[in-house]
Amino acid sequence: MHVSHATSEERVFAALASPVRREVLRLLRDSGPRPVTDLAAHFDMARPSFSEHLRVLREAGLVSESRAGRQRVYRLEGAALYEVQEWLNPFERFWRERLTVFRDVLDSLDGDES
Repeated sequence: MHVSHATSEERVFAALASPVRREVLRLLRDSGPRPVTDLAAHFDMARPSFSEHLRVLREAGLVSESRAGRQRVYRLEGAALYEVQEWLNPFERFWRERLTVFRDVLDSLDGDES
């Protein structure tokens, strides 16, 4: 998949594939908007490598960047995550139904023993 031709859904899933990018999202979720220097301090990597991770997150629409003086501040953007949730919902229902059937089977086996 070439990223420039990828759909927004493909860009979001590609961005979420990286543990580093998922951790950036977690930091922003837990602490709110943060300057890039604060985010980068959590990772043992060169600044250009970290900047590449932020670029991927921006292009996927998962974060936005604004300027506060000389600092670049990153903020979590929830709309792209909503699209992921919508995509995952049918799978959640699938597994919930399967687990309900499994529970019913176990309950019937438990009833057979008494």
